[in-house]
Amino acid sequence: MPADSGARNWFDRGGQAYARFRPQYPTELARFLAQSSPSRELALDVGCGSGQFSTLLADHFDEVIGCDPSAEQIANARARHGVRYLCSPAEKLPLPDRRASLVTAAQAAHWFDLPAFYAETRRVAREGALIALVSYGVLRPGPDLQSRFDHFYQEEIGPYWPAERKLVDSGYRDMSFPFTEIEVPVFEIRMSWTLDDFLGYVSTWSAAQRLREAGDDDVLVAFARDISTLWSAPSTARPMTWPVNMRVGRLD
Repeated sequence: MPADSGARNWFDRGGQAYARFRPQYPTELARFLAQSSPSRELALDVGCGSGQFSTLLADHFDEVIGCDPSAEQIANARARHGVRYLCSPAEKLPLPDRRASLVTAAQAAHWFDLPAFYAETRRVAREGALIALVSYGVLRPGPDLQSRFDHFYQEEIGPYWPAERKLVDSGYRDMSFPFTEIEVPVFEIRMSWTLDDFLGYVSTWSAAQRLREAGDDDVLVAFARDISTLWSAPSTARPMTWPVNMRVGRLD
C-alpha cells in the first residue's frame, strides 16, 4: 500500500460497506431450514442488517420479513421480490400472533435482550415453527495470511471487541436456548475475495469502528499495509472460509 493515507481509506467506509462486504451464507443452509419448517408461508429474519440472509430465505418461502432496529441498515438492504423490510427491534416484532413458520437471527442474536426476544418469538411463531440462531466463526484467510491475521484479530484489535463477541466465537453455545434443539448439518461459508473485499470486510467489524473512534486507527493502517504486502497483487482473488455455527430448535 503506497501511503498511510491510502491505507486509512480502506477503513473509511459509509453505511453501504456492511451490505457490500459481508460474507454470503451458503444456499444449502436456507434450503435446510425451509425443509425443516412446518410450512413455507412466512419466514421472519430478525436483526436482518442488509438483508443477506433474508434474500436467501426468499428462494424458499412465499414471504420473508426482515427486521432491524437500524434505519441505515434497512435503507441499504437488498431489494428482492418476496422480501419486505421493517425497522423494528428484536424485542418488539411487528407481526401478529402465530404467523411465522421460521424465525431466524443471523449474526445478530448476541445483541438481543434474549428473554424478550424469545418471548416475542413464541408469540409470533406458529406451532412447530423453527427458531434458528445462526453465526459464523472467525475467518480463515489461508496459510499465507493466517499468522498475521490471527495476531491482528486476537492481540491488536481483540481489546476493542465488545463483550458479546465472545458469544459469536463460541458458536452461541454459552447462550440460553430454551427450545427443543435439532441436529443440523455442517455448513461452511466459502468466498473468493480480492484485497479490497477482504479489507472492506474488516472495516465492517464493530471492533474496527471502535478502534477508529478511540483514535488508534494506526493499528488498522499497519495491518492493511502488511496484508497488502502478503497479498502481492491486490486484484488476485483468494479463497476465504468461515465455519457456520447454529442453534436450531422447534417450538412446542
